[in-house]
Amino acid sequence: MKRLAILATGSGSNAEKIMEHFAHSSKGKVVLVAANKTTAGVLARAQKFNVPTFTFTRQELEEGILLEKLREAQVDWVILAGFLLKVPDALIRAFPDRMVNIHPALLPKYGGKGMYGHHVHEAVKAAGDTESGITIHLVNEHYDEGKIIFQAATSLLPEDSAETIAAKVLALEHRYFAEVIEGLL
Repeated sequence: MKRLAILATGSGSNAEKIMEHFAHSSKGKVVLVAANKTTAGVLARAQKFNVPTFTFTRQELEEGILLEKLREAQVDWVILAGFLLKVPDALIRAFPDRMVNIHPALLPKYGGKGMYGHHVHEAVKAAGDTESGITIHLVNEHYDEGKIIFQAATSLLPEDSAETIAAKVLALEHRYFAEVIEGLL
């Protein structure tokens, strides 16, 4: 059974879906949830599943403290679920082809530094796109440029607001992310 760690910054709805999924899986188990904010909602969600949590600062991330914690927990795979900090190269090298991220757009469109959450959905709306979706990809040293593993799209209507687009995309995230992770294991 593979040991998973989830890195998150915010509320953690995707992390919760992953923990829920792997609570009943024979392929993997979430053994750690780590957040770079002590106020991140994901920490409370982890408690519901009795998953240990760890918080860290940007400096501790860069100094390798998180990497040490992941090694202590004997983590096999790292899952980025709404994690907004740049992952240091040393951490990426420690989990080659075993670090996965989800992006709320159909990459390569709307990726890169600063393109997360509402920024992405506002850009999609401003461009007048007729579809958006999710991209699940491996993490490399460049924002949103790792090998694409999976994409799913949803149709958009001209009257859809950025908030409506966000809700449609989140539904795809919740539907597919845990399933795709299990397939990778």
